[in-house]
Amino acid sequence: MNILIDNKSGAPIYDQIYTQIKNQIISGELQQDEALPSIRNLAKDLRISVITTKRAYDELEREGFIYTLPAKGCFVAAKNVELLREENLKKIEEYMQKILQLSAACNLSKEELIEMFRINLEV
Repeated sequence: MNILIDNKSGAPIYDQIYTQIKNQIISGELQQDEALPSIRNLAKDLRISVITTKRAYDELEREGFIYTLPAKGCFVAAKNVELLREENLKKIEEYMQKILQLSAACNLSKEELIEMFRINLEV
């Protein structure tokens, strides 16, 4: 598992950890039932607080991406197809918002935007 912390980023460190692990799970880089580094080891490797790492793991567990076995550690949860679909839908909506902002800046009409989308679907 590869986690990179960007201190220049405006995002909190726990959120960077959460996002990177979640993306690795969604992409399949981290497989179901694969063990994650212990909270302490990850904190040591990243040179951050154990509390920060725990917060990221707690958020991942709360959202169903990982599960914890007492005295054994944290593991990647079985992929919930509906959860993954919802995550992807959120990403699509974010991209669509960016597209709408760009199209407004270019003064594109709704029809022109739809035509661009149709053309891209054919490719």
